[in-house]
Amino acid sequence: MSRGTYRYGSYRDGPDPLAPPYDVRDALDALGDSVLEGTSARQALRDLLRRGLPGARDRRGLDDLLRQVRERRRELRDRGRLDGTLEQARALLDKAIGQERATLFPDPSDDARLREAELDTLPSDTSQAIRRLADYQWRSPQARETFEQLKDLLRRDVLDAQFRGMKQALESPDPQTMQRFKDMMSALNDMLEKDARGEHTQEDFDRFMREHGEFFPDDPQNLEELVDSLARRAAAMDRLLASLTPEQRAELAGLMAQAMEDAGLAMEMSRLNDSLRARRPDLGWGEPERMSGDTPLGMGDATTALEELADLADLESALGQDYPGARLDDIDEEAVRRALGRQAVDDLAELRRLEAELERQGYLNRRGGALELTPKAVRRLGETALRRVFAQLTEGGRGDHDQRDAGQAGELTGASREWRFGDEQPIDVVRTLGNAVRRSGAGRPKLTVDDFEVLETERRTSAAVCLLVDLSYSMVLRNTWGAAKQTALALHSLVTTKFPQDAIQVIGFSNYARQLQPTEMAGLDWDMVQGTNLHHALLIAGRHLDRHPGFDPIVLVVTDGEPTAHLRPDGRSLFDYPPSPETLVLTMAEVDKMTRRGATLNVFMLAEDRRLVSFVEEVARRNGGRVFAPAADRLGEYVVSDYLRVRRGRRRAG
Repeated sequence: MSRGTYRYGSYRDGPDPLAPPYDVRDALDALGDSVLEGTSARQALRDLLRRGLPGARDRRGLDDLLRQVRERRRELRDRGRLDGTLEQARALLDKAIGQERATLFPDPSDDARLREAELDTLPSDTSQAIRRLADYQWRSPQARETFEQLKDLLRRDVLDAQFRGMKQALESPDPQTMQRFKDMMSALNDMLEKDARGEHTQEDFDRFMREHGEFFPDDPQNLEELVDSLARRAAAMDRLLASLTPEQRAELAGLMAQAMEDAGLAMEMSRLNDSLRARRPDLGWGEPERMSGDTPLGMGDATTALEELADLADLESALGQDYPGARLDDIDEEAVRRALGRQAVDDLAELRRLEAELERQGYLNRRGGALELTPKAVRRLGETALRRVFAQLTEGGRGDHDQRDAGQAGELTGASREWRFGDEQPIDVVRTLGNAVRRSGAGRPKLTVDDFEVLETERRTSAAVCLLVDLSYSMVLRNTWGAAKQTALALHSLVTTKFPQDAIQVIGFSNYARQLQPTEMAGLDWDMVQGTNLHHALLIAGRHLDRHPGFDPIVLVVTDGEPTAHLRPDGRSLFDYPPSPETLVLTMAEVDKMTRRGATLNVFMLAEDRRLVSFVEEVARRNGGRVFAPAADRLGEYVVSDYLRVRRGRRRAG
């Protein structure tokens, strides 16, 4: 680069440092929806990866890739038959014999008749017939040429079945090619035996490839890659034999053995197959595979098809992710490229990046083999749930909306005052700059601490908020479980972000009640136990209110059934259905305590059972609270709106 001249290009020393963070918000929201419906974080992530994200530049999920793999397997199975080599060998043998008979027929000699008799007694098995004709002295030059063509076909097909691409390599007229191949086979077996003794080095492999690399166009980088390639090919050939009928299998095995004997490779090929089987016994040797096409395939092409089918079967298993500990890293990217092309590799890379980014950006955490949502992810789910609630509210209706110009202490009054240390209200920019201009006169304005003014906001009183959520199994049966969890997260997010001076406690209750932490709410599962112990939930809520005596009490109850359990003096839960008089008496006693604390109980019914309606009407009569019967999909709207209504009412009263 010359002085004063600059050249700009893409950044090549790693990830772009100026690139925006990878956007996982849509993925996290989709993941959160599944978790809130009761799915585990691991299963939710798995479902997301299978489904893919339509908005992410139309990237396909694992299910789409899996569908393509299965279609490819069907195409391969319909491509042809596995007995093509047998069929071709029989045709060439019949042709050679026919040519020989045509030459013998006009000859009246006894020798001609004896030769015809020998041809008449040939076995029907093609391999045995070829073996019998190995020393036959052909009278017809055309027949001799056809028979040599047959033996050459078998040799090339058998070697092509073992080494992909050998059929074309051995078509070379150079007689040294076969000798070089024999030398390679001997060196390969020696190298494998040396490795079995623990004496093999990378230098040995590099030297082997320099001498014999012409026979391995896929260019393996080490012995393990070479063994994997050869073993998969050999196992595919073994499956080819297993897929034939017993008669076809015996005939083709005989042809292969004869071809290797003629080429002087029988011993070396046997050594190689024994070594490959010992090294990779997991490749499904001897397992038959169905091929239903009409086109006869040669041994090399048939082996290639079966090898690809085996790769596709492995890929199908990896893409299915149905085994313990399954991860996207298990999917062989090269196998995806071979089977489905570059676009599929990009789709897989996008899914891997999505999974990695969810962990890297702190939304997912793996702990002890389990996958869980982090507090950061739960906060995001709460914000999303709250946005959805506000989206449901009618324009100008109940509730606040997301206003970024409101101070933390309350809503703007329109007035301003001098800034004091510790103020959290927003700066009044216009009046602050005006003060600086007036103080500086005609000179250049320069801000000082005395110039700053803040916008006045209403003072908000603090509230102690209790949300009591029914965790009983009936919530699942009525399909209201997910809505209840989303409502809890939305309310918790609203209180902690827009009303940080409030103290919120979420309490879940079934046969017992317990406080729920934000991270617990997202992954919370229902309780498959008997009992709706509102008595215990009100006891815990009462303690929360008592710990905040100067706060305005707000109690919200979400349930789909009347109380059927209470806490006994010994701390154990007692269930009874229909509700025992003792359960109702103790529960109403806690309602009366809430009334004396000045807490209004607003109940959100998710069912219209006669007993439940009767119970909540009595609660409303004794406490003065209100009763709501929202549809499950509007529960969040009702709960959040009611909380905001109470907060505004308390603020005006103050």
